[in-house]
Amino acid sequence: MILLIDAGNTRVKWGLFGNGAWQDEGALEHARVGELNAIAQGRAGITRVFGSNVAGAGIAAAIAHALHGHAPAPEWLRSSAACCGVRNAYDEPDQLGTDRWAALIGARALHPAACLVINAGTATTIDILDADGLFRGGLILPGEHLMRRSLARDTAQLPFAEGRYVEAPRNTADAIVSGCRNAQAGAVERMFRQIADEPRAVCLLSGGGADALAELLAIPFRRVDNLVLKGLAVAATQPDTP
Repeated sequence: MILLIDAGNTRVKWGLFGNGAWQDEGALEHARVGELNAIAQGRAGITRVFGSNVAGAGIAAAIAHALHGHAPAPEWLRSSAACCGVRNAYDEPDQLGTDRWAALIGARALHPAACLVINAGTATTIDILDADGLFRGGLILPGEHLMRRSLARDTAQLPFAEGRYVEAPRNTADAIVSGCRNAQAGAVERMFRQIADEPRAVCLLSGGGADALAELLAIPFRRVDNLVLKGLAVAATQPDTP
């Protein structure tokens, strides 16, 4: 059984994959990463720990410490020029975030046609994957919550808005929420134009903000939970994975 780990900016997602199927999964805030100890103790037969870490060396060390004695030492995915049917057109392939790389690998396995790979979390990433497996490039923008927080922090008169989405807002809270959501959806739809004419082109939406984003999209999309973990499961079973 493989313990897969997606160490993101605020949370660590984990999943257990064995016999070709998901056995269990969950998520922990950074402050609770030590609970991986109990998770590993309660699951016999973990033969490998494989993950993506964009949270830094401190979180990697905390994960290794939590698992010590109960699971193998973690191995971390590295972005490369090619892996699992995906080719990386980044100017410097090893500079691509490993969460994005894993999501692209997962997307390729789920949908072997052109797609837009979107992870809507603290940041929103929007990546173009061709039908032949070429990652052309993509965008990084603040997620909706981060957009709202930056407005509250950096403007004198605007609060952290807990409004709702409406097409023509008539109060400040709704104006902020609607503006931030439109910014997310607009970026996605503009990027989708680059593959819109290709057969079976679709958006694959993942992340905590995916449902709110999906409500606004007027283009084909498919919700995929934990796309990074799904990509890690593919990569962990391939012999050519860096």
